[in-house]
Amino acid sequence: MSSERRLRPLTLLLGGVRAGKSARALALAESGLAPDDRALFVATAQAFDDEMTRRIAAHRAERSAAWHTLESPLDVAADLERALAAGPSYAAVVIDCLTLWVSNVLLSLDEGDDVEAIVAERTRRLLAARTGVPWIVVSNEVGLGIVPPTPLGRRYRDALGRANQLVAAAADEVTLMVAGIAVPIKG
Repeated sequence: MSSERRLRPLTLLLGGVRAGKSARALALAESGLAPDDRALFVATAQAFDDEMTRRIAAHRAERSAAWHTLESPLDVAADLERALAAGPSYAAVVIDCLTLWVSNVLLSLDEGDDVEAIVAERTRRLLAARTGVPWIVVSNEVGLGIVPPTPLGRRYRDALGRANQLVAAAADEVTLMVAGIAVPIKG
């Protein structure tokens, strides 16, 4: 790696909406890239409307030519395993973000399914898919607000909270992003 700061094997960036998580993830990953290195950006967002289409396009425009994009809204572990086995070798992987991934999973399940258990199992599978290159995972911290007034909102909050806990426990470094400022939590 070409930077003075060596990337940790697994970094989790948490924070609220527009806290600077994605920009920080790209900057961290790029700080460890040599000139000829490639990086993999795992995008979990889906463009269901014009506004989300514009957001996705803006995020893509922020990434340099060093980045390959893997769109994976539901089965991130399996999609990553296939991409890493078939594609070029990557010097870093950014997964952006668990927040939308958990939402996608929740909305793909039946109402009676144990969302928290399913998301926890898929998160464990994701963590087991890690390779020897640094991974940077982005997620929102949704447990700091009020209790959601609907069962769907509470199921989502609980499932994302469980996924965040599992990734944080496995992470070498956890950083809370607040108004663009990185606040170290672990590592």
